Amino acid sequence: MTRDVQARMNTFMLDTMESAKSTAAADDDNSSKRKGTWVTAGAHIITAVIGSGVLSLSWAIAQLGWIAGPVTLLLFSAITWFTSTLLADCCRDPISGRRCSSYMDAVKSNLGGIHYKLCGFAQYGNLVGISIGYSITAAISMAAIKRSGCFHKNGHDAGCHVKNNVFMIIFGFIEIILSQIPNLHELSGLSVVAAIMSFAYSTIGLGLSIAKLAGSHARTSLTGTTVGVDVTSAQKIWNCFEAMGDIAFAYAFSTVLVEIQDTVKSNPPENEAMKKATSVGISITTVFYMLCGVLGYAALGNKAPGNFLTGFGFYEPYWLIDVANVCIIVHLVGAYQVFCQPIFKCVEDWCSNRWPNNSFIKEGRPISLPIFGVYHFSAFRLVWRTAYVIMTTTVAMIFPFFNDVLGLLGGASFLPLTVYFPIQMHIAREKIQPWSCKWIWLNVLVLLCSVISLPAAAGSIEGIVKDLRIFKPFTSVS
Repeated sequence: MTRDVQARMNTFMLDTMESAKSTAAADDDNSSKRKGTWVTAGAHIITAVIGSGVLSLSWAIAQLGWIAGPVTLLLFSAITWFTSTLLADCCRDPISGRRCSSYMDAVKSNLGGIHYKLCGFAQYGNLVGISIGYSITAAISMAAIKRSGCFHKNGHDAGCHVKNNVFMIIFGFIEIILSQIPNLHELSGLSVVAAIMSFAYSTIGLGLSIAKLAGSHARTSLTGTTVGVDVTSAQKIWNCFEAMGDIAFAYAFSTVLVEIQDTVKSNPPENEAMKKATSVGISITTVFYMLCGVLGYAALGNKAPGNFLTGFGFYEPYWLIDVANVCIIVHLVGAYQVFCQPIFKCVEDWCSNRWPNNSFIKEGRPISLPIFGVYHFSAFRLVWRTAYVIMTTTVAMIFPFFNDVLGLLGGASFLPLTVYFPIQMHIAREKIQPWSCKWIWLNVLVLLCSVISLPAAAGSIEGIVKDLRIFKPFTSVS
């Protein structure tokens, strides 16, 4: 009898220990244990935010001028911060408390119906567009490194033109390799490196602007580019719209905010950690944006190029410009993955649910890699993600229009993804009564943002149409 009781006690203790191990290895929603903190979330945000957008800000402020430029920048910053805090509170199902793993999941849990489908179209369309935009930007920076050496050797008046396609292919090859990283949880290290790179090239651009400003005075004005001198009246209007789109794109990270929050552990509460990460990330990036945009415009004036580090507003010291462009490339390598992982996950989850017994989709083979440990190889992941990178690279070679693409992405995505859905989810979650003061001002904010976003998208479309009239696909030259 004693032995039987002892055996039962041993069994109970073993079961308890196994249960404790299982609980320790799982989060509060029974998924694998999350390890992210507000610091890693902030790194993801900075990686996502300080990207191609910062490079076009001096051009954007040149179109808008000394007053409207900085005001527009601060306005987009404030709106993005406010709606991001609302979105952070909407990342759990309002009934079950289950954590949402994607933006679409959050919209489905809080709004459902047609909103869910519209969100999917807007979010994933935007993420694909960002992938294309980053491919264009990285290729331009690679080409700029080659061109800067040519300018240093042959003088600033030399042509030094370089075809971009080969650099887009190189960038695509790198992304094919990195796209085999299974998920966003495994990207923390890459995001930290990318965030450091973004600070590096922004600081270099800032230093170059200060140095040029000290040596010469470019022509600037309160209203930006001058009609009849720099542009026609029609060009001024369209360029101002496009500039607003570029600034909106500079804050385009709401599309991955829920996915980033899903990497954060639940203790302390992930929404509070995410709000802290958002506040720190947006504050830091806004300071950099103001410095780079304003000082870049002061240094380069109304002739500021679309990309202030590759458009050769600066020529010397050429080695420092090369370092800045290397930093841009490394940053975009990481940022591309941050924005692509939600697309990869969406397609892979859908295929797993659609064909649950398909061995090609479900099965993975563990491979031991030096330093990195065990990697679970998936043939489906290899084929699908490689095909996606090839597709975005090909489209980038067909439409390599830097400012126009950024403006279109910013204008088209800012209203639905950064403003409309977070506000509507907040209204539904908090059960705000229609026509109450809070309901009215939240919807007025949506209306005001639509007045900004729609013309911004239209201005960029006009620019793309104009470029297509004279451009032949696959012949992009820097």
